[in-house]
Amino acid sequence: MPDFLKKISLETAPQIERPKRRFRWKIIGIPLGVLLVFFLIIAVMLLPMRGVIAAARETMAAGRELGAAVKNQDLELAKAGLATTREKLTILSAEYKKMTALKAVPILGRYIADGEHGINAAFAGLAAGDKAIEALEPNADLLGLKGESKFVSGTADERLQTAVKTMSALTPKVNEMAVHIETLRKEIDAIDPNRYPATIGKTIVREQIVQMKEVIENAANLFVNAQPLLINLPKLLGDKEEMRYLVLFQNDKELRPTGGFITAYAQFRLVKGKAILEKADDIYALDGAKKKNFPAPREITTFHKGVYNLNIRDSNLSPDFKLAMRQFEELYDAVSGKEKIDGIWAVDTHVLVEALKILGPTYVYGREFSAETDKRCDCPKAVYELEDYSTRPVGYLRGARKDIIGVLLQTILQKALGVSPSQYWGQLFQMLLAEINEKHVLAYFHDSDAQLAAESFNMAGRIMVATESATLLKYQEGKGWDYLHINGSNMAGAKANMFVSEKVNKDVSVGSDGTITTKLALEYKNPYPGSDCGLESGGLCLNAPLRNWVRVYVPTGSKLTESKGAQSPKDNKPVDLETYDSLGKTVFEGFLIVNPLGTARLDLTYTSPIKSDDGKYKLLVQKQPGTDGNEYTIKLGGRERKKFELTTDTEIVL
Repeated sequence: MPDFLKKISLETAPQIERPKRRFRWKIIGIPLGVLLVFFLIIAVMLLPMRGVIAAARETMAAGRELGAAVKNQDLELAKAGLATTREKLTILSAEYKKMTALKAVPILGRYIADGEHGINAAFAGLAAGDKAIEALEPNADLLGLKGESKFVSGTADERLQTAVKTMSALTPKVNEMAVHIETLRKEIDAIDPNRYPATIGKTIVREQIVQMKEVIENAANLFVNAQPLLINLPKLLGDKEEMRYLVLFQNDKELRPTGGFITAYAQFRLVKGKAILEKADDIYALDGAKKKNFPAPREITTFHKGVYNLNIRDSNLSPDFKLAMRQFEELYDAVSGKEKIDGIWAVDTHVLVEALKILGPTYVYGREFSAETDKRCDCPKAVYELEDYSTRPVGYLRGARKDIIGVLLQTILQKALGVSPSQYWGQLFQMLLAEINEKHVLAYFHDSDAQLAAESFNMAGRIMVATESATLLKYQEGKGWDYLHINGSNMAGAKANMFVSEKVNKDVSVGSDGTITTKLALEYKNPYPGSDCGLESGGLCLNAPLRNWVRVYVPTGSKLTESKGAQSPKDNKPVDLETYDSLGKTVFEGFLIVNPLGTARLDLTYTSPIKSDDGKYKLLVQKQPGTDGNEYTIKLGGRERKKFELTTDTEIVL
């Protein structure tokens, strides 16, 4: 086994998980983690220093109470906890200064200095927490943080306008927080975990320090990347000038590169936070209003079935949302009567279901839309009703057969705005953050600052390359990082993605020259029987053979050495994968069919020109929008190292 792999141990290598997007809470809770690790070590080494030990215990107790308040999202208690923790930390700092003479002692002095860094980091974290409280307090009720309500009176529109005005006050607080967070990061960076033992008694030490540094680094990075979005948010909501957006509904049950088949659209105008629905219609209405036709590109003629023109509904062919929306707009510009827009949002059925979980059942056109499981499809009732209304064959002309999407979105919006903010708004806000994180909500803006803000917050659905769009993660192209993005597209296979599961197995080995070889297996399974897809019978065609166009994006310069499982789209015969470069990556492209009650598998082996410069294996896995929890297994030299459900872009360091 290569020395690179011998250095890796499952028991000692921390499993780095991507942080949740509640960056403000992690920053507030950082002092507790800092103190728990460093003052335990100092206390063990310097038992005679009873004053330091006693002060550290009181500080940690205050920190635990602060952590509980933060966990419960209670802003008032968190504010009080910050004050108490600072009081205890100040006492601890004074006691600790009595030990500064020990810095001159060889070896011991390093640990004393680390303790000072820990105290400084804790103060910086508390200062950032204070600024976060000041910024969040005016919006406490809006965000569901148990604050005193300031939005109950007035109409829903008036509440929104008040909220948008209040958000404008966030900008100076955000900048002030950034100063303290940078101080926090620098103080923590000065601490070297390798100076510490793996354990002291039964207490794990070194790994906790490593994990703590990772959490702080990730939280700081996330906050820095959220700044542009927070600063631009009032403008995006039409605070100064009204904004007009298209909202596209992507049906993830018919998966496409950016998250799903574009089923319907709605046009909203935002005026000081007030959302005005101007129109909502079936996407076919836009295609029917085009003044000219566009020839189908290679992707359509090769993989689609019976389609010879490029339609608006099929325009999201690029896995990069920004590029896909530019293609969308090229066709949209040919639509008669279109209006100027400032950007495009895209949502999928996951957002709809999560909103209904909070708001409860909603009724449109005499149908109940809810998050409850419907036995007819083993899926949420809202999803079944959408498909039943919009796709079941009927013996009469049904105008605007998919306008129900826009009407449903508007109904949900009205329901959310028509209640006391304390009842739903906080839950909806937290849900929205989670949906953005998991790529069920995407955005593209014409304004360059707004677009950069969306990219910084990883809300723009970009394929990560060595540009400003990669700022959210530590991933750096060509810096020893491996990369993987698997993009599937349902090309005329009904709603089969509702029933098909996907598992990915990536086994990495390192040669004597440092070259990385990957054996990648993609396993698909459909355990459900097929639907009645006969037009004459009037059945609801949900489960049919999945015609799956697959693209595997890997580090540029990778070489395919073997593949099996791909089929020809024309006659289903076995073929090799195609290789080409796109979006700064090397792409392996193929096609396969997954039948109801069937399985399919795609295997490929390839080498990548990446070499570790620090003895670690580093991998960025980018999630395809519209997918939900595909299972990934990562192996090193045949040994399983990590298994997880891919819910968001994920970094792995082993």
